Amino acid sequence: MKGIAATIGVLCLSPLLLAGTAVVAAAGDSSATTTASCEAGPVDTADVQQQVAALLGGSGAKDLRIEGLELPDEQIPHARTIVATGITLGVPERGQVVALATAIQESRLRNLAYGDRDSLGLFQQRPSQGWGSPAQIRDPVYASTKFYKGLLKVAGWQQMTITQAAQAVQLSGFPDAYAQWETLARALQKAIVPALKTPGRPAGDGPDRPADSCSPLDDGNAIGPIPEGAVPKGYAVPSDADPRAKRALTWAMYQLGTLYQWGGTCRAPHGPDPMGRCDCSSLTQQAYKAAGVTLTRTTYTQIGEGRAVALGQLRPGDLVFSRGTPARPEHVGLYAGHGLVIEAPRTGKPVRFTALADYATHGARRVL
Repeated sequence: MKGIAATIGVLCLSPLLLAGTAVVAAAGDSSATTTASCEAGPVDTADVQQQVAALLGGSGAKDLRIEGLELPDEQIPHARTIVATGITLGVPERGQVVALATAIQESRLRNLAYGDRDSLGLFQQRPSQGWGSPAQIRDPVYASTKFYKGLLKVAGWQQMTITQAAQAVQLSGFPDAYAQWETLARALQKAIVPALKTPGRPAGDGPDRPADSCSPLDDGNAIGPIPEGAVPKGYAVPSDADPRAKRALTWAMYQLGTLYQWGGTCRAPHGPDPMGRCDCSSLTQQAYKAAGVTLTRTTYTQIGEGRAVALGQLRPGDLVFSRGTPARPEHVGLYAGHGLVIEAPRTGKPVRFTALADYATHGARRVL
């Protein structure tokens, strides 16, 4: 699992220059025995926080310069997912720093499709070692959850140094390599937590970005707890919704309770093949296909569909985005009216209704 991290540490290569076969070949070289030559330089914590806040606020990453992060527009959203997952699981700040330092060392916060032997993803976890299937490991939420669960099983991890705690989970052949990223990991964690609490913002960074960034009028809080995979008590698709939105929402409701599958097509959610089940963007795509409307396949492209709308002007059927950044979101669902979203949330969870208050929406698009 660890050869790739050691190689990156020794050679100080930009991730753009690394190819899977080259990395694996270098990992087997006996010269890759130390990471001392590639320690991170001094980290200006305040500067990191300012730049991360700018990126997560939708300002883009073209001018960002963060030592150790060569591709911040790709890497910082992954760091955000790691922190958000830790918060969801109740992992304290120190544990989030351990996870970030680990992912920086292992993959440079990139969701890699290659690595030493069968290592994959942000944490270079190995299917052959029981971390999960390749598809699961390349789901950043799943990978983060598995790392945290491993960390929480380590007796006394909070009394260990950051690198000792990381090593206790990863069992790396280079156990001291994580220490060099502690300062950067702390700076990222400090910068990301406030951004997770920022109220929703409109999506898009083009000319059609709406000036009105008000929050939705109904956030679904009044409905109370919603059992996963169930229809909220008293819910019905709003009668004044566009007929195509009604068909899309009704189709999506028929998939409630089916388990999420990263990369799933959503063409046979109730069938025996897991890849027939839904991920977030295939759910929205297939729901609208049932309504006669064609959408592209991924969240990254669906953010360009239709036109941007303010969160205070949502209508049933609007695409609502969260996670990642407003310009490059990592999650999409269907606004269902009454302050509710239908979503395929993440690995291990079913298609479900979620209140907007819990969805952390930062943008919306109208495709009708």
